[in-house]
Amino acid sequence: MNKIDKKFECLSKNNESALIVYLTAGYPGIKESIKYIKESSLYADIIEIGIPFSDPIADGKMIQYASNIALNNKVSLYKILEEIAQIEIETPLVIMTYLNPVFAFGIEEFFKKISQIGISGLIVPDLVIEESGLIKKLADNYRINLIQLIAPTSNTERIRMIGKMSRGFVYCLSVTGTTGVRKNLPKTLPLFISKVKRIVKKPVVVGFGISNSGQVKKLCRVADGVVIGSRIIEAIKNKEDLKVLLMKFKEATIKNKRR
Repeated sequence: MNKIDKKFECLSKNNESALIVYLTAGYPGIKESIKYIKESSLYADIIEIGIPFSDPIADGKMIQYASNIALNNKVSLYKILEEIAQIEIETPLVIMTYLNPVFAFGIEEFFKKISQIGISGLIVPDLVIEESGLIKKLADNYRINLIQLIAPTSNTERIRMIGKMSRGFVYCLSVTGTTGVRKNLPKTLPLFISKVKRIVKKPVVVGFGISNSGQVKKLCRVADGVVIGSRIIEAIKNKEDLKVLLMKFKEATIKNKRR
């Protein structure tokens, strides 16, 4: 059983949803980003590590900002993976990358490397399921959970197809478009998550735009987890106390928390 599967099993027993924290590798520097991964592991159930890319189609302004700084710092996928290899934490780690860096690295070499350093999952936003055969095969061979995205516009048949192809959990997008802090999320979002949960027999996680504890608490009534990225990058940029912020987010995922 993969570390991600074990994590969701444990969370379910404790009546909690997963707090998944996104951090950009190399922002504000490679050593600092590794430090933030370690700090986040005290509160996050899963950590998603974003690989900086020059043409990030799914990322909003804040994550683009972090990626640009990381790229200006001359970080590479090889360097990032070498640094991650030095981390000793139990929190499951998920790589979020676009296809180009994987192709440049060498597809099988990439899977071999991330397997060796203990990565549990992989998210590739520009990989459509119709063209995911090779990536899916290698992910299965190297026991990496390939996590697929479900857009709000997906019909029932496509949701079912994505659910079958995904491992670990499915990632529901709260909105169409890119990531970014949003004060308001669509009112129909809980209904969309509930629909996906009826169709997909895997944990259902929601991300894009989640920025405060109230949103987390509301979404965790139906979702098995939430992904928070832009708000985390914003906090790092503004030198906020990240530990306090993560503690509040984690508290909001506990469903039987007395208030």
